[in-house]
Amino acid sequence: MDKILLLNGPNLNLLGQRQPEIYGSETLDDVVASCTALGVELGLDVHARQSNHEGVLVDWIQEARGVAVGIIINPAALSHTSVSILDALNVFEGPVMEVHISNIHKRERFRHHSYVSGRADGVIAGFGTDGYGFALRRIKTLLA
Repeated sequence: MDKILLLNGPNLNLLGQRQPEIYGSETLDDVVASCTALGVELGLDVHARQSNHEGVLVDWIQEARGVAVGIIINPAALSHTSVSILDALNVFEGPVMEVHISNIHKRERFRHHSYVSGRADGVIAGFGTDGYGFALRRIKTLLA
C-alpha cells in the first residue's frame, strides 16, 4: 500500500479539549483512527504524527521524501509563520493537501494567509475534522 504521511502541528494534541466551539469535540486519536480506517478502504497506509515543534515537522517532511507518496498536513498556527515548512514541502515530490479544521478566512486577519498554501495541491478549511477524510480521498484521486 502507498504510504501517506498525516502531519498535525502545534496544539492539535489538545483536540477535543481546546476551544471545542471552534475545533469540535473529536480528539486527535479519533481523527487518526478515522483516517487510518479510510486509508485501508482506499488502499493507503496512513502514518500519523503530531508535534508542537516546527523543526520536528520539517524533519518528518524531509524524511518522507522517497518513502511517502503524499502528505496531508494541518500545520495549525505554523501555517501563518513557517517558511521552513513551506521550503521542506517544496522539496517533496508527491501531492500535498493542507487541512484546517476551522475556516481560517472567517477568523482573525493574521490567519487568512498560509505559507503552506503556496505548495499545497489543495486546501480544505472549515469542514471540521471531516476535512482530513476529504484530503485523503483527494490524494487517492491525484495518485490514480
